[in-house]
Amino acid sequence: MSKTLFWHRRDLRFHDNAGLFKALKENESVQSVFIFDKSILDKLPKDDQRVLFIHDAIEKLKKNYEKYGADLVVVYGNPVIEIPRLAIEFQAISVYTNRDYEPYAKARDTEVYEILKRENIDFIGSKDHVLFEKNEIVKADGLPYTIFTPYSRKWKEKMNELDYSFYPTEKFSDKLAKRPADKLISISKMGFQTKILHPTPDLSYSTQFMKKYSESRNFPAIKNGTSHLGVHLRFGTISIRELAQQAAAANETFLNELIWRDFYQAIIYHFPHSASASFKKKYDAIVWRNDEQEFKSWCEGKTGYPLVDAGMRELNTTGYMHNRVRMVVASFLTKHLLIDWKWGETYFAQKLLDYDLASNIGGWQWASGSGCDAAPYFRVFNPTAQLEKFDKQLVYVKKWVPEYGTDKYPAPIVEHKFARERVLTVYKEALNT
Repeated sequence: MSKTLFWHRRDLRFHDNAGLFKALKENESVQSVFIFDKSILDKLPKDDQRVLFIHDAIEKLKKNYEKYGADLVVVYGNPVIEIPRLAIEFQAISVYTNRDYEPYAKARDTEVYEILKRENIDFIGSKDHVLFEKNEIVKADGLPYTIFTPYSRKWKEKMNELDYSFYPTEKFSDKLAKRPADKLISISKMGFQTKILHPTPDLSYSTQFMKKYSESRNFPAIKNGTSHLGVHLRFGTISIRELAQQAAAANETFLNELIWRDFYQAIIYHFPHSASASFKKKYDAIVWRNDEQEFKSWCEGKTGYPLVDAGMRELNTTGYMHNRVRMVVASFLTKHLLIDWKWGETYFAQKLLDYDLASNIGGWQWASGSGCDAAPYFRVFNPTAQLEKFDKQLVYVKKWVPEYGTDKYPAPIVEHKFARERVLTVYKEALNT
């Protein structure tokens, strides 16, 4: 009997799971596993809400396996050690998984591959959390795109060629290894607090929001103007294939957001240096002010610019920030305060429930001008003009900054015109333009 392991990572669902389907179809007995990765978790604060989300998703996934008389084996440890150990214990001839393109994941998978190879165990990957990966969307000369518009054009051409044959994992559920269910490791046993600070959006969304997305997406006061599906896409509790198909039928603007996600995954794959440094390397020469007190004011939402402050307080309170506002606060930090984009990216990494390394870094480098296809450095968002345009009635601002308009609200920490002239001078000097 050909036995195999299937390793869940950022694909926390049973339905339409590319790697799991492949493992079930090609083998006679499949044991699924998930590793709570100590090397990642040990660096997180003990009230990190993403761990609660993952734990809840694993609990639901485990119950899904139990319906078929199987179980999801869940381990808290180092996957480089645990995956080979489990493969040997299960007498597996192979380990299947879905690919991840971030630098840490690629390094980890290389280590696992080498260990498994020494044990004569195959390590087989599939594409699951993006529509297109690696070299599937490249220019005629085979080089990766670094500009979004031609990338998206090619992406849409290839998407039209897809037949959307989803992966009916349920069809092969009889291949799941039968075993009694073990009790899931608790949150507290891994050292994390169980208090829910930020309720996460469930998956009972309606595709109706997509039809109005083009008109509503820029206005943070509109309750269902955006999907709030980022956390589900990040951890794979929703199928990108199904969502993209719905978007293609409903709204091209929403579909473009999904293409941006694929685009940034491709950038991080082809240009791994951009995970820790500017995509445009000359931007690393910028002399940042990095004023710690001003950074603290930004973090706390006390800059004196109401749209910036509302966004930061929404983030600190809910683990989420509206997409338009993310651009405004990122531009403000890098351009108005001349604080390194890495500081802001790190803060978002700590706070965002839907944090995705590729998209977050892509967004921050876009705002600072240092990324691929970024906003030009001389584009400096005017936060007051953005407020007038996207929250004119102050509904969003008053929700998060109730003291706005009173003497308790601080004066702006920097004047817009002065900040704009200053950043243009600093950028010009660094870039020799």
